[in-house]
Amino acid sequence: MNRLTTLIIFIALTLTGLNASAQGSLSSLDDLLKQVQDGTFRENQQNRAREQEFVQNRGRQQELLQQANRERTNLENESARMEREFEENEVALAELREQLSVRMGSLRELFGVLQTAAGDARGNFESSMTNIEFPERAAFLTTLSEKMGSTTELASLEEIEQLWYELQREMTEQGKLKRFSTNVVSASGEETTMDVIRIGVFNLVSDGKYLNYSDPGTGGTGIVSELQRQPQARYIDAVNELENSSSGIVGFGIDPSRGLLLSMLVQTPNLRERIDQGGTVGYIIISLGLIGATIAILRFILLLVVSGQVASQKRNPGKASKKNPLGRVLSVYQENKGIDLESLELRLGEAVLKETPKLQRFNMMLKVIAVVAPLLGLLGTVTGMITTFQAITLFGAGDPKMMAGGISTALVTTVLGLCVAIPMVMLHTLVAGRSKSLIEVLEEQATGMVAEYSEKADKAS
Repeated sequence: MNRLTTLIIFIALTLTGLNASAQGSLSSLDDLLKQVQDGTFRENQQNRAREQEFVQNRGRQQELLQQANRERTNLENESARMEREFEENEVALAELREQLSVRMGSLRELFGVLQTAAGDARGNFESSMTNIEFPERAAFLTTLSEKMGSTTELASLEEIEQLWYELQREMTEQGKLKRFSTNVVSASGEETTMDVIRIGVFNLVSDGKYLNYSDPGTGGTGIVSELQRQPQARYIDAVNELENSSSGIVGFGIDPSRGLLLSMLVQTPNLRERIDQGGTVGYIIISLGLIGATIAILRFILLLVVSGQVASQKRNPGKASKKNPLGRVLSVYQENKGIDLESLELRLGEAVLKETPKLQRFNMMLKVIAVVAPLLGLLGTVTGMITTFQAITLFGAGDPKMMAGGISTALVTTVLGLCVAIPMVMLHTLVAGRSKSLIEVLEEQATGMVAEYSEKADKAS
């Protein structure tokens, strides 16, 4: 009984489409039955109204059919008229095209040349630095090129003269040095309006720095940006001199490739970067070189002072001073005049030997540094080549950048080792030669004193 009741309620709601919220809730099956009867009654009324309307319009069916036939006939007549008009227009258009071709004659080649010239000029102008000042000419050249490619439009005399003017202006601007204001993107990414100087179509500079102009490629104005890295100081000095000058001739480095050579120049590593490429071995070589150079300079200065003292002592041998090597040797001679000749000779030889280590101090260290520096360079070379071969093993030899680090280490350490070894050899030779000359002076003076003492002993006997 419950299932039957539920089925009846579902069928009743489906057939009547009643809304419970609008009609109110059902209180009993009698109410539901009443609503079903009311819905059936309304549906019967709607059906009878439709039948009456159909019966009334049945008499007009023939009239509507005749009206539709008349409209179809009118449309067919209009279509035939338009087809005849289209055929007549096709014939007239063919005659006009033939007439245009006859009248153009040799001018067709001229317009072809104009189209090519306009297209080439547009490409050249977009990549030129003058496009910063004259961006409007790109739109004119695009329009002119499209018109030249059309078969229904011809370029006017004014447009041809305008193309001539733009070409002539570009050639004129290439030989000028101009100052103007434009938007510049700094190295930090900020865009500001700055005064720039354009040197022909080769370089842009501003505020003591080189600028880069990027080709827009698809029309419009390119972007002017500051180089992320500026070239060497001598080029920057030329930029400052150019900006501060108002007349006359100023030396300036021009990039004829319009930025290509400059971009390669700024990528060249400076001295600090070269040293960094040497790695740990390179820093060790440089440290040894600085230590050796410091020792050599100090020793050379000291030996110069000692040489002056020895020279002064030679001019005054009677007054021995223990503040210089020769004075100390003379003091030994003066203190041992009463002994025999052999003992005096031994005493003087001993005094010279005592002075020799002082005069030759650190000479061996300089020599060792001069020998070790190229060996360290060779060590860095071997280390760099090992790194290079490891890169080749892992990534192959197709990309040179993968091997650049190892090759740089290999070459830079060799250069650093030679740069340290060559001057160290020269400094060692200079210092050793100075100390050796002083030792020879001491030996000469000691031999002279022994000879003088021997002569005196012979005369006394």
